[in-house]
Amino acid sequence: MTHPFEIEREILLPADPEQVWEAIATGPGIESWFMGRNEVEAREGGTAVMDVGGHREEAVVTAYEPGKRFATRTATGADGRFMAFEYLIEGREGGSTVLRVVHSGMLGDDWQDEYDALRRGWPFHLHTLREYLAHFPGRAGRPVFAMAQSGERSARQVRAALARGLSLPAAVAVGAPVHAEPAGVPPLAGEVTWSDEERFEVRTGDGLYTFHHSPGVVLLFHHLFGPDGEAAAAAEAGWQRWLAGVLAERP
Repeated sequence: MTHPFEIEREILLPADPEQVWEAIATGPGIESWFMGRNEVEAREGGTAVMDVGGHREEAVVTAYEPGKRFATRTATGADGRFMAFEYLIEGREGGSTVLRVVHSGMLGDDWQDEYDALRRGWPFHLHTLREYLAHFPGRAGRPVFAMAQSGERSARQVRAALARGLSLPAAVAVGAPVHAEPAGVPPLAGEVTWSDEERFEVRTGDGLYTFHHSPGVVLLFHHLFGPDGEAAAAAEAGWQRWLAGVLAERP
């Protein structure tokens, strides 16, 4: 049985409306702060595609008003489920912009858990968008994705393993400096910019690094600013090996 939902969030961003539009309505822009690899056909009625770890989802562009409004909607599935996203842009004084996001649609039988996960995720994603616009303006990030099963480990054990692999204390706190040399990937030098019960994020001079752990699985969503496609692919393979190695260690 399906269940309707709607999540609305608003954020003040340190960028003008044109910069915000590029970030939320183009493939390279979305790849710089959200999830996966993205393509956007720049017109109403066009196609928007997101691919995360080989899972491809297509949507129709239902509104395309540059600098003002962008919206997409997936097709309705056989079970009645669909997702719709609307982004509303409003310029403010001083070169800043207010972005309002409305995420709505229909969820399935386990709608409460899925809704709670979506509701918890949006503040983090908008934080990452602000980090991108504040620290990497005008640059396109390349997405790096890795995933591994965490088995029977508790969330506390998984988080502690990730923290050890980055030379961080188990209690990962916002503002904590990061100076780590993870095995098989370039050194990280930066700081923790987000930390909640499910994820934490590190910003360095060349990227935004997200470490997400949910029951049974760990996901890495990184955005690297600078490497070409070949280097980004090598980084993805390196982080996949790193994640497997970290989770192979005994708690």
